[in-house]
Amino acid sequence: MKTEKQLQGFAGEDMAVNLLLQKGYRILERNWRCGHLEVDIIAENDDCLVIVEVKTRKSTAFGEPEVFVDRQKQLRLIRAAMYYAKFKCVTKEIRFDVISVVNSPECQEINHIENAFKPRW
Repeated sequence: MKTEKQLQGFAGEDMAVNLLLQKGYRILERNWRCGHLEVDIIAENDDCLVIVEVKTRKSTAFGEPEVFVDRQKQLRLIRAAMYYAKFKCVTKEIRFDVISVVNSPECQEINHIENAFKPRW
């Protein structure tokens, strides 16, 4: 049985996928795993492969959701992207986005932050 936090996270990811589809992205993977690494959404547009981290919160009482994508999380996403690119023979540029979702009974906000961080390849 899923916890409330897990259900909230899945709902946020669904909202993020819908937003990306509306913007014309193609969704390649959801919750892609390689060992202990995971990427919430892997998508692409005409220009690049997009690695998307989705952060969902009930409120912004402790800060905007995107501030919780810390350096350690960024490094794990970069490592996962490297494995994915090698495994799938990706030749496109890779971009890292964050989609923050505030999903409460009072409000629903979604914010797509393109190029949220840059890897130091």
